[in-house]
Amino acid sequence: MTTTLTKTRRPQKVTRPAGPHGLRPTARRRNWLGGLAGWLWLAVVAVPLYWTLITSLKDRSRYYASNPLVPSADPTLDNYRMVVESDFLQYFVNSVVVTAGAVIPAVLVSFMAAYAIVRGWRMRVLRAMNGLFLMGLAIPLQATVIPVYLIIIKLHLYDSLTALILPSIAFAIPLSVLVLANFIRDVPKELFDSMRVDGATEWTTLWRLAAPLTRPAILTVSIFNALTIWNGFLLPLVLTQSPDRRTLPLALWTFQGQYGVNVPAVLAAVVLTTLPVLVLYAFGRRQLLSGLTAGFGR
Repeated sequence: MTTTLTKTRRPQKVTRPAGPHGLRPTARRRNWLGGLAGWLWLAVVAVPLYWTLITSLKDRSRYYASNPLVPSADPTLDNYRMVVESDFLQYFVNSVVVTAGAVIPAVLVSFMAAYAIVRGWRMRVLRAMNGLFLMGLAIPLQATVIPVYLIIIKLHLYDSLTALILPSIAFAIPLSVLVLANFIRDVPKELFDSMRVDGATEWTTLWRLAAPLTRPAILTVSIFNALTIWNGFLLPLVLTQSPDRRTLPLALWTFQGQYGVNVPAVLAAVVLTTLPVLVLYAFGRRQLLSGLTAGFGR
């Protein structure tokens, strides 16, 4: 007779997988210090914006007699009406012309230069140009104000919008080339080789392959340069003189001198100046996400 012995298996203990930092989910701790620092930073940013908005809706006579952090009981739009009637539209058009006239050429030139540097890296001339662009990042704008002023005078462009556009293009190119070149390097080399096998020229490869795949970087560079040029104050102050050539940041300074201690009017001009920047940011953020989906989702 054969006796069959069966062993009873004990239930094995199931262990939960460890987290990304080697800790189990039950052992994780909330970062209370980081959360508190985030809320403090939010307050530092939000309180000045809140104060600017509510002060721009206060009457000038009641500004000093009221609590600066309490909204007015009867808000008014007289400050905004005063700013709009003081050639604000002319200053807005000047800022739009300078920003668009500088961003579009700067991004186009930077994109073509970045493509040439990445695709022709073995050429000494292109390597030297890349080093020249990198050296341009180390030169601050304040150090070149006097040379730029003298060049603009020699070209007879002083007190014109062109005098603001040309230097803005020059200062926007170095960083744009660096960002776009790093992004083009991430494009697989096999895609360029397949385009060459199909008989495509470098110009066709530039606009049919590199441009769609680097759309997120192009949008990012465009938004960053637009915000930088829109908020520029030093170049308009040095290179323009006539009131009809002023941009919005320089116009804020003139509003402050014109209205004296009328703080609500100055802050109303600040709000009107900031609105286009907020619209550009909201629009650019949506376009940036769609560019990521269209460029790398194929």
